[in-house]
Amino acid sequence: MAIEQAGSRPGPGQAALRYHDATKHQFHRYARSLGYLDWATQPDPFRRYDGARLVELVRTSARPDTAYDDLYGAAAAQAHAHAIDQQSIGTFLRFSLGLSAWKQHGASRLALRVNPSSGNLHPTEGYIVWRGCVSHYAPREHALEERCRQTDAGDWSLEEDAFLVGLTSIHWREAWKYGERAFRYCQHDLGHALAALRFSAAMLGWRVAILPRWSSADVAALLGVDRDDDFANAEREEPECVVIVTPRETGAWLDRDPAPIVGASRNGQWTGKANALSADRVVWPIIEEIAAATRVGDANQGPRRKAQGSKPKAPAHPRTSAPAHPLAADVILRRRSALGYDPRGVLRREAFLQMLGRLQPVASPWDAIDWPPQVHLVLFVHRVQDVAPGIYAYVRDATALPALESAMRSEFIWENDSNDPNLFLLAPIDVRATANRLSCNQDIAEDGFFSLGMIARCESNLRERGDWFYRRLFWECGIIGQVLYLEAEAAGARGTGIGCFFDDPVHELLGLTGHEWQSLYHFSMGLPVDDGRLTTEPGYSWEAGG
Repeated sequence: MAIEQAGSRPGPGQAALRYHDATKHQFHRYARSLGYLDWATQPDPFRRYDGARLVELVRTSARPDTAYDDLYGAAAAQAHAHAIDQQSIGTFLRFSLGLSAWKQHGASRLALRVNPSSGNLHPTEGYIVWRGCVSHYAPREHALEERCRQTDAGDWSLEEDAFLVGLTSIHWREAWKYGERAFRYCQHDLGHALAALRFSAAMLGWRVAILPRWSSADVAALLGVDRDDDFANAEREEPECVVIVTPRETGAWLDRDPAPIVGASRNGQWTGKANALSADRVVWPIIEEIAAATRVGDANQGPRRKAQGSKPKAPAHPRTSAPAHPLAADVILRRRSALGYDPRGVLRREAFLQMLGRLQPVASPWDAIDWPPQVHLVLFVHRVQDVAPGIYAYVRDATALPALESAMRSEFIWENDSNDPNLFLLAPIDVRATANRLSCNQDIAEDGFFSLGMIARCESNLRERGDWFYRRLFWECGIIGQVLYLEAEAAGARGTGIGCFFDDPVHELLGLTGHEWQSLYHFSMGLPVDDGRLTTEPGYSWEAGG
């Protein structure tokens, strides 16, 4: 199904909305996919560059001693910033894009990563640009593949005070299982990866920020993913973004012209050929079309300061005390996606309110992005202590409240929680069966403490900014998801992202019409029921005794 009809020239945002409509799940049909898993073409989860020099990163079971709660501090422990060197970069990558564990059932063995992914398929690839070298991170080996020795980069001197991280997506990894809807999942995963980078940097006392002046072509040239000869028989990587990582303030880097360092890559010495991930592939034209429509062009470049919304109100509730003061590294490595929940589990009210409070854009990880909140939550609360079951709204920016109220059902009561000015009860009802049905009949939406939908302001954003912002809306959802994943682990629970849900039935339940507000991602949390048939090993053998 083509996004654009022959002879038509859609206005800003229309290409994204057409793709979005075409890939919605409905009660009577799911978005197009093969409908089965072709195991003969299952993609390799690990990209490698044959012929590139492999630089092994430091292997140690030692972990940073940053407390989990300190990940959310305004300064993110910058007073104790680590020096930027090969060892600290290795630690940064290990706790952001590295392996968290290996799972095995019989002869089947698979790797889990710190940054979660839909179906554990991992379309996101990471690159480091530092000291005149562009390197690809190989998570299985915990090593850097040196792809390019750059020429002079001018004022982009990246030595002791900063380095760049580039992120790309391999659409085929998700499309193999999910078909046309896969582009959405790649963008969720990109948001998860961004948050994982920010949290890992916070452990080391560093800051992270997306560089806003970079076009998609700039990102591709810097990382070498536009080099046709290097991908002759391999799946291509879609350029996503470049972020600056530094122990200093990020402001000096945000408006810097990318041309010198992009030119340093274009004129550099490249080595390595990308490996083919599958013996064969299915082409989904609509994914190629939406990727092209949502790239950032030169016209979108230029300084983009963070828009000023209302100042978030801090919820007046205490922090959870169980478990007491976990280390950030331990929480990050424990993170898993739940496979099922014990419906007898109950979440404490204080922990629930703290989780929501972490989603207010007052500190890390929200300082990594350059736009105010566009995504709000509709929660289906089932088992939270002293919180009535029902449908709730959590408004992350108070300026959006009037628009949300007017867009939703008139019978919603909008009763404000006494301890959180951003939380509103809409309907006090048993919503377990409804949550299950809306999330593609999945028990994980019903059996946990709560599930939720992430409701984004779409049409006006896409019309005013352009189709490229479609990706950013999903990135914001992924960041929310990563916060909730870690909050679940810190509270002794578990979460899971839900990409399969019935889009328009969700909107109908809430009374939403048109394209202004769209549900982009679902999530649930509960007391996990683990599969005893699975065995777990550390992500790296050298950590087994740590």
